[in-house]
Amino acid sequence: MSLEQESPVVTILRLLENRIRVISDAGGIASVKCTQEKFDRELLKDYDAQITVGLDPSLGVQDQKLNLQGNLRRRTFYLRCTTFAWNKTAPNKDTGTSMRQKLSNQINAIIRENRTLPYQFQYNFYSLGYPEGYPHKAKDAATTTELTPSSSTWAELNADNYAKIWSNDDILHSKSVSAAGQYPQMLFRFKIGLKAGESTNEPREQSVKNIVLTFVGYGTAAAGDGATLKVWNHTTGAWTNAQAGDGSAKETLTITLAANLTDYIDPDGYIWLLARTTNASNGTPTVLYCDFVQCVTQTEGITNCDVVRYQDVDRTDIQPTVFTSIFIIKAWLIESLPI
Repeated sequence: MSLEQESPVVTILRLLENRIRVISDAGGIASVKCTQEKFDRELLKDYDAQITVGLDPSLGVQDQKLNLQGNLRRRTFYLRCTTFAWNKTAPNKDTGTSMRQKLSNQINAIIRENRTLPYQFQYNFYSLGYPEGYPHKAKDAATTTELTPSSSTWAELNADNYAKIWSNDDILHSKSVSAAGQYPQMLFRFKIGLKAGESTNEPREQSVKNIVLTFVGYGTAAAGDGATLKVWNHTTGAWTNAQAGDGSAKETLTITLAANLTDYIDPDGYIWLLARTTNASNGTPTVLYCDFVQCVTQTEGITNCDVVRYQDVDRTDIQPTVFTSIFIIKAWLIESLPI
């Protein structure tokens, strides 16, 4: 199946949504809503700021041939990215101008740092916790067989254990079992695709061209140390692409998917990852440890991006005043057409 090119608007929106981390004056992470181009003042009642992206109506798209035959071409998209913030009445909230400046700094940094990889996205559990782990989830269990993702035996991690898998920092979550024949297991769910009928910034599964799943941890058992990692194939209904380690200390296991990716992204847009000890318990403690887990995807479409210009604008025609910044972002891709 041929890959489908993703809209550059959606790619840039997801890049910003996936990477942005605005720290409020109160010390927490500000809530920022990223949407296609439409300011919604109702959103600002529940969010600290809004970011919109759309094709710039005056600059649009440029299509340039790069050789005499005209089969090697560069398409350049000019996107308008707008930030919205206003003065909040609640205590310890940022002023509108302060939030605008933080958003501008973040957008500049994200676009510059990802100028050659705007199509690559990282999904992990950083800052998530029970029950706010949606749409990503982490669960564990202990059984004699590998559980399916839909099994009711899985139990979601609590907030403290979610925090242990936020980053690769040697603070590990563990699942232990001593019943003979049982394996300690962990299940990780990542929302990386668009469900039919959804209006989010996730890609259509037909646009995903590469997936890399990473587990950092290890397993210990009397029969032999090591952990095994697998990904769920929803088409065949089986755990597949096994990767195994044999360490008694932290190691990295990776599954790379580059073909038939729609078999691994289910109709709800989820991909499921299973980790377990390689060997079952023989009646003595058998433990699976996890420090960090991540899913990295790449989508078909634009290959580069950069900030062309930006300026601050105050919307005094709206009360209370809305403090905005308008960015022009250039994104492009190179195409080789048949002669």
